[in-house]
Amino acid sequence: MKANNITLIGMPGSGKSTVGVLLAKTLGYRFLDTDLLIQQREEALLQDILDKLGVEGFLDVEEAAIAGLDCEDTVVAPGGSAVCRAGAIGRLKELGKVVYLHVPLAELERRVSNITTRGIAMEPGQTLADVYAIREPLYRKYADLTVDVMEKSSLEETVAAVVACLR
Repeated sequence: MKANNITLIGMPGSGKSTVGVLLAKTLGYRFLDTDLLIQQREEALLQDILDKLGVEGFLDVEEAAIAGLDCEDTVVAPGGSAVCRAGAIGRLKELGKVVYLHVPLAELERRVSNITTRGIAMEPGQTLADVYAIREPLYRKYADLTVDVMEKSSLEETVAAVVACLR
């Protein structure tokens, strides 16, 4: 297997799935959303899996799903929590380049309104700011490339920035 995939990491609301679909079209790649893969494997919505298993149990399920990935010429959009487990992020790094879509916290808070039902791996009482504080250093640590997504960036501009970064 060639390690020619591109994985987009970042916070919930950073645009991994949306940008990923357009990036895959631009590059002629396939697109894989690991959240959808997890939902299919578990036959449940992310939020229901979180409610049933808790955050640690969910991270175990996510890590197992990502560890089993075998793809090439694919843009992978994992959940924002993929960086929380060494096995998950390690596998993504084996598969190819990891690009961090960095979105400022204020913009994420504007974009993510359904925080309690969206299936975000966070402990009860945690805010998006709490999750950001924990994960942001991990995204920077594991990223091969970082693309700063500006508040007024269009999807096309973000995709173009990722493509430019990859070249």
